[in-house]
Amino acid sequence: MVVRDAGLIEYREALTLQESLVLEVQQGGAETLLLVEHHPVYTIGAAGDESNVLDPSIEAHRVNRGGDVTYHGPGQLVGYPILDLGRRGRDLHRYLRFLECFLIDLCGGLGVQGFTIPGKTGVWTSSGKIAAIGVGVRRWVSMHGFSLNAAADMSPFGNINPCGMPECRITSLTLERRQEITVKELKALAAERFETLLESHLPRS
Repeated sequence: MVVRDAGLIEYREALTLQESLVLEVQQGGAETLLLVEHHPVYTIGAAGDESNVLDPSIEAHRVNRGGDVTYHGPGQLVGYPILDLGRRGRDLHRYLRFLECFLIDLCGGLGVQGFTIPGKTGVWTSSGKIAAIGVGVRRWVSMHGFSLNAAADMSPFGNINPCGMPECRITSLTLERRQEITVKELKALAAERFETLLESHLPRS
């Protein structure tokens, strides 16, 4: 497993990088966890409803992942696991549950209690949604992934119905802890925890 920190990059650049890594894994290359922070961007899943973009001046980039509309920007950790799910059980639902477990574990390590809601994908706290998940699969190699809010300013989510849910409250680790945490710190924790949890939940055959 390779963990790659691509820094603060444009969404389109990250998408091109993911596509390249997917091809490498399909050809037998190493699985990769790509960790990034994005310049401000709204994206919407392949089957997402454009009416969930509340500000008509906003362009939401439609991409080949599940889920509806979300926001990415500075102060948010975005992770793109490029994994060979063909050798990890070929079970997309199980993969989604693993990502939720990983994010709950990451929050818990910082003293924030996260949980899931039956029938909805992602991670919540008592104050609102703290992490979103939207994945895609090409020949059983995963792309796209998760976002975990770190910074205090969640105002950009006010322009959308996050993940297609009207009046969905959004929170962050900094708001929950009442203490700032940086994306750099989160990247280090994610890199430390991801592979161990992956092998325990979705062992490679």
